[in-house]
Amino acid sequence: MEEGLYIYCIVESKEPCSFDIEGIGGRGDKVYTVSLDHIGAVVSASPVKRYSVAREYLMAHERVIEEVMKTHTVLPVRFATITESEEKIRMILGREYARFAGLLKQMADKKELGLKMLFKEDMVYGELLEKYGDVKTLKQKIESLPAEKSYHQRMEIGRMVEAALRREKEFYREYALNRLAPLSVEVKTNKEYGDMMIVNASFLVVKEKEREFDLAVQELADKCGDMVRLKYVGTLPPFNFVNIVINTDGGSQCSL
Repeated sequence: MEEGLYIYCIVESKEPCSFDIEGIGGRGDKVYTVSLDHIGAVVSASPVKRYSVAREYLMAHERVIEEVMKTHTVLPVRFATITESEEKIRMILGREYARFAGLLKQMADKKELGLKMLFKEDMVYGELLEKYGDVKTLKQKIESLPAEKSYHQRMEIGRMVEAALRREKEFYREYALNRLAPLSVEVKTNKEYGDMMIVNASFLVVKEKEREFDLAVQELADKCGDMVRLKYVGTLPPFNFVNIVINTDGGSQCSL
């Protein structure tokens, strides 16, 4: 099979360097930079093949970028980007040099922080019954009735609970974003999964604000109490804020 170079990310690289992590594919390939002036592409040898969106490949791709991020500002490149040679990579870097340099300056000293907020299912419905008295009253009214005689009332309770849950989600979502967004350069809200998820968001945060952001998340957790669970992930490459698509003809597209 033809050999090429797998591209993980773009970095500022005044001197050629290598990284203490193996490349994608499990072959032990060295990860290193191919540079032009002060801009480099982080690469490893790879067969010219189509990598499936399998966990092992995605994790390998992300692990390399996370390792590089320990010492460099990174511009992540789209998963499964492979080109033929170092010469081709330098051609791409030459064509996009000004754009990459500008993006690296823009992303310097920033990191992505991720937050998911979810209702605890075993807690939330009891809380809703206590907060929304009309739901509780109707539920108590039909508890002693047989199911066949209270079908419509039970359906109505279901609709009322669903509406109450939507209101509570919107309240907590707005509260969280209003608290955290001012501490961020940019916020991306991602798709929410399931009935219990309130927030699925990524925040681009300047390094000097990270401690303040951490404290704000802890404050948020304290205020939400036992009904809400937070999943907070810090120090991520800016996957949600930079997406470089490199075409095999030597051009590239960068979206922010």
